[in-house]
Amino acid sequence: MSPNQPSWSTEAWYVACTPDEIDGKPLGRTICAERMVFFRGNDGQAAAVEDFCPHRGAPLSLGFVRDGTLVCGYHGLEVGCDGRARSMPGQMVRNFPPIRAFAVIERYGFIWVWPGDRATADPTALRHQPWAEDPACAYGGGMFHIACDYRLMIDNLMDLTHETYVHASSIGQKEIDEASVATTTTEDEVITKRAMHGIQAPPFYRMVMRGLGLDEDMAVDRWQICRFSLPSSVMIDVGVAPAGHGGIDADPATKIASTVVDFITPETDGSHWYFWGMARYYAVDDPAMTDSIRAGQHKIFSEDLEMLQRQQDNLARYPERRLLKLNIDAGGVRSRMMIDRAISAERRRAASSVETAA
Repeated sequence: MSPNQPSWSTEAWYVACTPDEIDGKPLGRTICAERMVFFRGNDGQAAAVEDFCPHRGAPLSLGFVRDGTLVCGYHGLEVGCDGRARSMPGQMVRNFPPIRAFAVIERYGFIWVWPGDRATADPTALRHQPWAEDPACAYGGGMFHIACDYRLMIDNLMDLTHETYVHASSIGQKEIDEASVATTTTEDEVITKRAMHGIQAPPFYRMVMRGLGLDEDMAVDRWQICRFSLPSSVMIDVGVAPAGHGGIDADPATKIASTVVDFITPETDGSHWYFWGMARYYAVDDPAMTDSIRAGQHKIFSEDLEMLQRQQDNLARYPERRLLKLNIDAGGVRSRMMIDRAISAERRRAASSVETAA
C-alpha cells in the first residue's frame, strides 16, 4: 500500500460510537481520517456531519444540540443533520455552502457510519450480527482508543498464540502453542480454528465456572474460532465444555460458549477505535455475571495495549525492516489481503466514475 494512500476502505460501515455517547450531546470523533461530529436530530435519529463550522472553522463538537440542530460553541451558528446552516443570531447564513454529511445507521447496539460518499451508502452492506438479536444471548462490552494501525489489532485477533504470553494470567495457557491452527478463506470471511482437548481451564474460564457452580478443576475441551470480515471486524467463537462431550458441539446446557465481539474502526494511519465485548450464551439473566465478564475482558484487552502500541512505534522507527511470516500468521495475512482487494476494487470504481464523468 502506498504511504500516501489510506489503508482502509471508505465504502463500508464502521462502528462510530455507542448510543450513550451521544445522549443529549454532540460527539467529535475522527474515523478513517475524517473529523466527524455525531448527534441526534429532532426525530431522534443519529446523524453525522463534518466537525467543522462553516463560519470560522471551529469544531462543532465543542458546541451543543438544541432542538435537533448543532449549535456551534463559538458564535452560535446552527447546523442541521444535512450539513446546512440553519440560523445564527443576527446573521443571514442560509446561503452558506453546506458542510459534508455522512450516512449513519443505528443498529445492533451501535451507531455506524459510512465514511465515503453518502450517495453510495448501502444499508444492505451492513453485516448481520445475529448475536445482537438473539434473546438467548447476553452482551457486555467497552471501547479503547489505541495508538496503532488498525491492521495490527486484526493480526492480534486472528492469531491467538499471543495469549500464552500476553495473557498468561487470564486466558493464556501452553496448550494454545501446542494446538495446530487451521486457516480457511470463504468469499467474505477468513477463518482460523484451534481446538484443545482434555486440558485444565485457564484462569478466566475457571472464574466463570466457579460463578456457574461448576467444578473448575475438571478437564475440559476448549475451542477458538476467529472470523474476520470486511471492513475490519473479528468475531471469535470461544468456550469450554467437559472433556469428551463434543467441544463446541456439546449440549448447550453443559458448555460455556461465547462470541468475543471485536469492531476495529480506523482513526488515522497510526490509531484506531476498538469496540470490544462478549456475547455469551449462558447465565444470560445474571447482570452480575455480565459485570464480572466485562471487568475480566477489560483487564485482558488492556494487556494488549502496551504491546500493540510499542509494536506500532517499532514499525514506525524501522519501516524498511521486513517482517517474517509463520503458519500462525496466516489468518492475519489473508485478512490483510482481503482488505487490500477491497481497497483496490474501490479505487477502480472511483477511477471508472471519473472517466465516465469526463
